[in-house]
Amino acid sequence: MDTDSATKGAGNAAAAAANTSGSSLGASAPAPMERTNSQSSSASTHKPSHIAAHRQSFAENQRYPPPSPRNQRHPSLTQQALQELMNHPPSNRLPNPRYAGRDWRDIAVGELTVSEDVRWADLDLGVQDATMLLLKHNPTHVVLVRETLTSKTAVSTFDFSDLNAYLLVVVGLAKPEEEQVDLYSEISRKAQSQEHISLREIQPLSRKEELVTLPAEATLDGAMEAFGSGIHRILVTNQAGEVVGVLTQLHLVEFFWHEAAHFPVVERLYGCPLRDLQIGSHQIIAINLDRPLTDALSLMHNEGLTSVAVVDQGLNVVGNISTADVRHLTNAASLPLLKNSCMNFVSVILSERGMEHGRDSFPVFHVNPYSTLGHTVGKLVATKSHRMWVVESASPSPSAPATPLLQPSHPGGPGPAPSHSGSGGVSSPPPSSTVIIPPPANASAPQSPVPNQSFSTSVIPSGLPGAILSGRLTGVVSMTDILNLFAKSSGLRPSDPSEQRARRRRSSSCSVRPSIDSVRASVDLNFRR
Repeated sequence: MDTDSATKGAGNAAAAAANTSGSSLGASAPAPMERTNSQSSSASTHKPSHIAAHRQSFAENQRYPPPSPRNQRHPSLTQQALQELMNHPPSNRLPNPRYAGRDWRDIAVGELTVSEDVRWADLDLGVQDATMLLLKHNPTHVVLVRETLTSKTAVSTFDFSDLNAYLLVVVGLAKPEEEQVDLYSEISRKAQSQEHISLREIQPLSRKEELVTLPAEATLDGAMEAFGSGIHRILVTNQAGEVVGVLTQLHLVEFFWHEAAHFPVVERLYGCPLRDLQIGSHQIIAINLDRPLTDALSLMHNEGLTSVAVVDQGLNVVGNISTADVRHLTNAASLPLLKNSCMNFVSVILSERGMEHGRDSFPVFHVNPYSTLGHTVGKLVATKSHRMWVVESASPSPSAPATPLLQPSHPGGPGPAPSHSGSGGVSSPPPSSTVIIPPPANASAPQSPVPNQSFSTSVIPSGLPGAILSGRLTGVVSMTDILNLFAKSSGLRPSDPSEQRARRRRSSSCSVRPSIDSVRASVDLNFRR
């Protein structure tokens, strides 16, 4: 009995110890257990108070909402600030400090060229290989042609105008002079049979621009006079006479666009409207949007043009076709485009450009008479185009300031034509504009727009992005015009660019030249802005 009592006492003690141990462990590792009435009451009391506090804070937020992010925005541009931005659009990069404090006329042409940009081809290289050199990674858009592989002296060039002339011969659309019939036929036959055609064979196909060279140490004033006279490119040579660079009109326009802050004589021109500067031409050759693409290519070839405006029946600019766009016709699959309309080709160009850049792209090739020179140059640099079409503006801005008379920096030097304004500050009417639309080769009557005339085209111009931004064609401003203005404003004396344009044209025996001259009186559409 004493033994049993001892055993029961030990068991009770062990049970008590176990209960005590379980209570102490429960603080760190809770075990399933029933809540007491006090715990349940405490939990039920805490939960409603938490929800009430949450509801109260939500209600306060609704009663006193936080300030709108719109209040932190910068104020919108005023009309004056917007006009100032249009007059002086920002450049894509900061000016180069190496040109600070220097007169641009003392800068050497060699400073603006890079020898790695020069592309060479010998006269025996095939046209197909030369085309690949022209298309791929060629910032100067020209291939220099030499006699041998080791020569560093250029005897000719191969550019997009030459490629366009070659294409017209291959497809049988060129109309050669009598002494060139056999040559054209032989080149066409070889192309059809895929035989080798060398650059030497196609040299007579197009009239070449004279090769102008300058030593690398020559200054920019000589290059400016040449470009302002209508020369498109200059070959830069070293002391041995070897070509070490190519300077183009685009290079020089880009240079003055990015470095204008260093050259006040040029920079002050950027804020002047085109209407006051009176630069450019008011006689323009355009083509209707429904005409075949071959007509546009022939027109550029025969007139010595690098681009042509595509217009609708109201002479509204709906597109632009340049010789550089021939790159889209360099394979057999694209040749059917030649039979399609110019408007269709414009849509193809936009589509290809969108795929190359990974997004929709609609370059704007037009400005209006109230656009500033800076706005125009900025577009030329952005699109890498040689000209901007001037269109009528439906609502010209009345806030553009009057342009002061522009004087040359050198005494006695010629300056740009001043704006003829009366006492009221209103400019006199500009010269009348003439738009020439040549007729098709197989038609005797001009195809210029007439009342109630309709056109059929596979692409609706208004369906293209940005088409509504254009207007009626009234003029054209080219890089030659702009560089001619820069030269005269700096006291230089460039020659008349029209002489160089006439030199690039084919002789009067070409097919399109007589047709344009013969119908000029009947298709000239004269009107005043």
